[in-house]
Amino acid sequence: QVQLVESGGGLVQAGGSLTLSCAASGRTFSRYAMGWFRQTPGKDREFVAAISGSGGTKRYSDSVKGRFTISRDNAKSTLYLQMNSLKPEDTAIYYCAAGNSLSIAAMQWEKAYSYWGQGTQVTVSS
Repeated sequence: QVQLVESGGGLVQAGGSLTLSCAASGRTFSRYAMGWFRQTPGKDREFVAAISGSGGTKRYSDSVKGRFTISRDNAKSTLYLQMNSLKPEDTAIYYCAAGNSLSIAAMQWEKAYSYWGQGTQVTVSS
């Protein structure tokens, strides 16, 4: 079992920045690929970014590429999402997720992840 707790969400003006954190507990953090997904009311959960267990491979959705940076600190069992140049359309609940033995292609698939946090709200005002 892996327990995930997100933090760092909040209200920010367009063009601003936020950093989300996801603290993991349970099994060895470095064994898991980690992902960030987001969801708005009435829509499916959307892939945002993912990172391999070692941190050597990263993937981003086209909508956040160049603005968001995913990183991890395996010594602290913590995942991060640095979000810059935020837009109102980035408003969503952001979830972190953990998946074991994911291929690079699978890192973008919601169903590939076994463990999920409770989510943190990010609101970007125009």
